[in-house]
Amino acid sequence: MSSVAELQSGKGHSDENFPVASFLIAPKNRAPVLAFYKFVRAADDVSDHATAAPEEKLALLEQMRQSLVGESDAVPEGVALRTVLAERNLSPTHALDLLEAFRRDCTKLRYQGWDDLIDYCRYSAMPVGRFVLDVHG
Repeated sequence: MSSVAELQSGKGHSDENFPVASFLIAPKNRAPVLAFYKFVRAADDVSDHATAAPEEKLALLEQMRQSLVGESDAVPEGVALRTVLAERNLSPTHALDLLEAFRRDCTKLRYQGWDDLIDYCRYSAMPVGRFVLDVHG
């Protein structure tokens, strides 16, 4: 089985088509946003990897979850985010929700209707905004 690091795209926050931890975010809040981004980018790269089997992707996403919640230190991005969350007394809920979306990306290819799509968005899009709001209090 590959590692999370081996499935990375190499894409970083400055390569995105949206601002990550931009100058609009107070400097004191940029580090948590970047730690969240790096964790989510790594998970997204795993779930989108072209040649890894769904079972392998799911196993790696589970390693990420374990690192995030303190059951393991195997994935540096999970450990880094866990540390930032602890320092700020923030919950891992939003990152865990995103992991659920990435698990779905590994196994589900189509959504049947609006309700199905909105349920997916509850895990894939909404947690990002909610995390940014939590970081800002």
